[in-house]
Amino acid sequence: MTHSYDLIIVGGGPIGLACAIEAQKKNLNYLIIEKGAIVNSIFNYPLYMTFFSTAERLEIGNIPFNCLAPKPGRQEALEYYRNIHRYFNFNINLFEKVIEVQKQENQLFKITTDKSLYEAKNVIIATGFYDIPIEMNVKGEELPKVRHYYKEAHEYAFRDILVVGANNSSVDAALECWRKGANVTMVIRKTEINNRVKYWVKPDIENRIAEGSIKAYFESNITEIREDEVEIETPDGKVTIKNDFVLALTGYKPDLSFLEKMGIQLSDDELKIPAYNAETMETNVSGLFLAGVVCGGMQTHKWFIENSRIHASMIVDYITSK
Repeated sequence: MTHSYDLIIVGGGPIGLACAIEAQKKNLNYLIIEKGAIVNSIFNYPLYMTFFSTAERLEIGNIPFNCLAPKPGRQEALEYYRNIHRYFNFNINLFEKVIEVQKQENQLFKITTDKSLYEAKNVIIATGFYDIPIEMNVKGEELPKVRHYYKEAHEYAFRDILVVGANNSSVDAALECWRKGANVTMVIRKTEINNRVKYWVKPDIENRIAEGSIKAYFESNITEIREDEVEIETPDGKVTIKNDFVLALTGYKPDLSFLEKMGIQLSDDELKIPAYNAETMETNVSGLFLAGVVCGGMQTHKWFIENSRIHASMIVDYITSK
């Protein structure tokens, strides 16, 4: 049996939930399909991560996000979005993966998941970008000691670890691991710590590097990873250091092939920005919309919860105006 809806929302993160809130307001028959837990990307963030945004900038549905600290952390965000679900009682299928979205000759979308089949007049893709790590493509990257996701520091205490990158996730991991007793080395492609690193954290990492507590190789790249060491290409030549773990926190990217299979056009450059109308968020496929960070292609720093919440009302207002 195929279930039919006015709107199917692929992705149950904050922006997907915001879209559902707007759909409820306009009495649309909708369904959210989420491949994991509710706000699954936030669930997979490091345990003690603090958001760059203040609590009010993470709010959806005009429901206040109460937070004692100036910036909320992962646990508080999970609590908030769980309460959002309790309040709105979303029509949501969790732990169900969308395999294919295809527009049919009757102009309805056929949505195939690993559990069922659906039809919808409109589809919103709000899938984020946290599922596919950007790989370094170096020899030894497949070793078990190489991690593309970081959860907490305890496992790395009193070990030789190498952190790749100079963005927020890399800096947070380097500082947390060092404070838990790890011997931390950083490998950074550029000449300095990224300017987008949280302003209250950036001086901390720069001071730890300056005093020698954390060793950093700037303008450098890993050339090979071995069981107990790592080879690094630096401006002064190759260096080999002892190593137990590599935290390759080099960023993540949206599932671009998933977008292309739906017929969404991507820009013909390294940014791979999907085609959409900035006023309606509709893609080049009529009735197929994008919301949230997925709109930026490889520019995953462009869209956040705070500046893409508005996509929800833009899309639903357009759908209901047709």
